[in-house]
Amino acid sequence: MDTSQYLDLFIDETKEHLQSLNEHVLVLEKEPDNADTINEIFRAAHTLKGMSGTMGFSRMQRLTHDLENVFSEIRNGNMTASEKLIDVLFRGLDALESYLEVISTEGNEGTEDNEDIIEDLNGLLKGQKSTEPEQQKEEAAGSAKEEEKTLTDEEKCKFRQIMISESEVRGIQSAREEGKNIYGITVYLQESCILKSARAFLVFKSVENKGELVKSVPTTEQIEDEEFDFDFSWILASSDTKEDIKQLICSVSEIADVYIDDFEVPEIKQEEQPEDTAEKTVEKPEKKVEEVQEKPKKAAKGKVGSRSVRVDIDKLDILMNLVSELIIAKNGLVSVSAGDMLVQPENNQTFHEQIEYLERVTTNLHESVMKVRMVPIDSVVNRFPRMIRDLNRKLDKKMELYMSGEETELDRTVIDEIGDPLMHLLRNSADHGLESNEERIRLGKPEVGSIFLDAYQDGNNVVIEVRDDGAGIDVDKVRKKAIDKGTITEKQAETMKDKDFIDLLFQPSFSTADQITDVSGRGVGLDVVKTKIEALGGNISAKTIAGEGSTFTIQLPLTLAIIQALMVEVGEEKYAIPLGSINGIEDIGKDEISFVQSKEVINLRGHVIPILRLQQLLDIPEPEVEPENLLVVIMQKGDQQVGLIIDNLIGQQETVIKSLGRYITNDKLFSGATILGDGEVALILDTNTLI
Repeated sequence: MDTSQYLDLFIDETKEHLQSLNEHVLVLEKEPDNADTINEIFRAAHTLKGMSGTMGFSRMQRLTHDLENVFSEIRNGNMTASEKLIDVLFRGLDALESYLEVISTEGNEGTEDNEDIIEDLNGLLKGQKSTEPEQQKEEAAGSAKEEEKTLTDEEKCKFRQIMISESEVRGIQSAREEGKNIYGITVYLQESCILKSARAFLVFKSVENKGELVKSVPTTEQIEDEEFDFDFSWILASSDTKEDIKQLICSVSEIADVYIDDFEVPEIKQEEQPEDTAEKTVEKPEKKVEEVQEKPKKAAKGKVGSRSVRVDIDKLDILMNLVSELIIAKNGLVSVSAGDMLVQPENNQTFHEQIEYLERVTTNLHESVMKVRMVPIDSVVNRFPRMIRDLNRKLDKKMELYMSGEETELDRTVIDEIGDPLMHLLRNSADHGLESNEERIRLGKPEVGSIFLDAYQDGNNVVIEVRDDGAGIDVDKVRKKAIDKGTITEKQAETMKDKDFIDLLFQPSFSTADQITDVSGRGVGLDVVKTKIEALGGNISAKTIAGEGSTFTIQLPLTLAIIQALMVEVGEEKYAIPLGSINGIEDIGKDEISFVQSKEVINLRGHVIPILRLQQLLDIPEPEVEPENLLVVIMQKGDQQVGLIIDNLIGQQETVIKSLGRYITNDKLFSGATILGDGEVALILDTNTLI
């Protein structure tokens, strides 16, 4: 049975279930008697077991089955959520995540059996099961099931209600003449099944070589669209026995019941029937058809309640590219319109109005597409409480993570990349930031350290702050470490501010840790964070107060696809500067430029700002005679400012970011390129490398 087409769906669903299990087990550890949490855990584990079994991942299914047994005992009140039990459960969940990672990369679950975890789970079960005889439980359950079955068998055989047309009757009679049996089948799925359509497809696939499907209620199209409840019925012509077909269907996971019996086909005798009898015969089937179709209609109506759909990111990228091309076309029309207005201003009023209308439409379309691509940040941060719990035990420190702003949204591209930097920052706060339990008590602080993760939107950017109430960054220690490593000289250290020393922490291979652990100390954490954040078009800064804690602030753009930019000219070339990095534009005289340590600076309203000449940076020939007045674009990143000297301003423009690929080797100054309205290519300056 080919299940490869469901692999991506399985991976996405499994990630969600595993995250749900991690979150709820954390709650279970603090609230062992929370019935809602326990039921949610059991449901997720049960679903995960069925999904892995359906996909043929037997090792994953076995481990999940043993986890489900433990969850079942907890739900029944036969086990308590002890510290040892929670540890084993988390080990099991980690093993399932490892299986999923291998499946994602290789398409199979690997060869790891995790026997040690399974033995620990079974050991817990043997040690804490209820004293009630198991056989007695099974007999009671079996008796109840048999009683229910006896009472409802006839009602559950919904295939008896299926009405067939005259042509279908002839097809059935033809199959009988060929020696085939005609069966009515009703299949019931478990109510916990969340992939109804996929499960029904697997049932169809399992019997497709065993006979010919005469009719299905609901139709195959309705089943494919999940417009049905948890049951479906067939009429099947087959040479196999009822037992063989039933056994084949039951081999599919998440099947609650299967009812199969001979299907009675009415004879075609319309010419012998009186008129009134024929009318009655026709009326009755119509009524039954309505009854049979009633449930699927209800199911379809119920589906309206789901207001979200899964969309492949590649499809969104195609849609975004189309929007980008539309914006480029709009910019071209704007350029043409501006030129025509100078030539024939009296004839272009209508054309100009249409351009404005097109601009409104493209802007609204862009905003709508961006909203589709936006994903709440909680999809990343919801795994961190589990990580902090593990660090609590590994570092022997009491700590608590407090999160806010999890509903803040970011572009999917950014979301996929932001997880590792945030993890590094949190591990840094836990290991370096917070003091030991004894030290905190000695200092009069709460024994339990606090780590905060806050996210919020600020204009066209999203700000994420990671802070703690620990000891803060020891600036003197950083200074000494930097001098000892040769990062700076003692002379340089004398002129440096505290902030400059803190920025040294983001240098490669720089660490203040006295010893290397498996948590931190190798000097790669903050360096990796800075590199990743800047690659996403953002920036990171740090501030600290001795004895009170540290704060790391990440600023990220909402999107990486389309930005507002200031178009400028340098020489004969055009460049784009992201508008979010610009603090202002100044017109200064060349005599206002001073020199500090051989570098050009200006004094702007009491602030000394270094000056960069783009002509020199970009190897553009400078004019023979420098103008008396210079245009300076003031850019800002955090507390740092720098001024860029340009030749001319073109204006603000919505720009589509295109990758440079391998065409430009010295791309450190550029984050990408954009296509202007006249077809000309303009490079986008990377402000992170300039400031």
